[in-house]
Amino acid sequence: MENAMLFPGDTIGIIGDSQNGIMLAQAAKKMGFKVAAYCTGQSVPTLSEADVKIVGRMNDKEKLQDFAQRCNVVTYESENIASETVEFLERFTKVPQGHETLEITQDRLLERAFFEQLNVNIAPYATIVSLDDIYQEIGSIGYPCVLKPIQKGFGKRRQRMITKQTDIARCADIIDLGTYILESWVECAKELSVVLTRDADGEVNFFPLVENVYRDRVLHETLAPAKVPEQIEQEAKRIAKEIVRGLSYVGVMQVAFFLTAEGTLYVKRLVPALSVPGYVLEQASSVSMFEQHLRALARMPLENAVPRTSGAMVIVSTADLEKVRLQWSLKSNWSYRLFRIPETLRPVEREGYILVSAETPEKAAAQIEATGIWDEAKTEEE
Repeated sequence: MENAMLFPGDTIGIIGDSQNGIMLAQAAKKMGFKVAAYCTGQSVPTLSEADVKIVGRMNDKEKLQDFAQRCNVVTYESENIASETVEFLERFTKVPQGHETLEITQDRLLERAFFEQLNVNIAPYATIVSLDDIYQEIGSIGYPCVLKPIQKGFGKRRQRMITKQTDIARCADIIDLGTYILESWVECAKELSVVLTRDADGEVNFFPLVENVYRDRVLHETLAPAKVPEQIEQEAKRIAKEIVRGLSYVGVMQVAFFLTAEGTLYVKRLVPALSVPGYVLEQASSVSMFEQHLRALARMPLENAVPRTSGAMVIVSTADLEKVRLQWSLKSNWSYRLFRIPETLRPVEREGYILVSAETPEKAAAQIEATGIWDEAKTEEE
């Protein structure tokens, strides 16, 4: 039974509160699976698509055990589930993604040590526990650089951009809250993502390479396919394959890169879960990341994810909704994906997203920009 294939009627458990959950649940039900959902609040949209609904804290062992024992397999739908929670679930059911990769990627120091063992390019960094450490390390790291907590999930509120020596004093209000890394700022021409699926036998299937566009260090849109030379795409996929080769992980994951103007690739991060850049693959690929993830969990053969349509995905926030309504009646090449966020949870950074098809991803991006909906969003770098 350890390596048994799943069939329609079997139950896939989804744990987590992010918007990925409802789309994964919808894909699972289309394939004939039953869905059990474990969320921390009654308003989480995933619960509306679940056959079994359990609400509880992420450390409630009694409820977690009950959830796990109702499922043939369990998957975490984002990288924000604590690795300790996943490790506990593994005692009672199969979790093909495992907890080990999460454990590495949720700690920036562990993640960078993992990359260093593989001898892949990463931005220079140093471990920081005091302001004195910043003053001592800034000479080797250089300006500009970013101070980040080793634990992910705090967002920008626990990060500081340092462009000159006087900026170091601005770190005093957060420096005593934990351990940090000081990381060199990579001046990049593009940010790229390799989204891939690793099956139970360790075979890797790649989606088309995509380009990510950030505003204020938050993902704004993703373009597919990424417009880069063939050798850059192949090198990104080679590095990604090397990174995931030794992992005990099954499912969809993302490796993000910085690409410099000189054509050098730096590994930015590893996301061992479904991630937002993969939304664009619903139209850009012959198979969505949600279905491919489920195929991997169920030990079904993976579909060959070949390029299908050029275009872009742009994030819609609560503040964008009114302006987006106008495009509803104007744009025949726009497809809308909204997460059915309850009013009690608004406003949110992601109400959903729009898929824009075009002859090229650049033309799709130009059409998005021409609407003026997102003109007020300015990048921190600008």
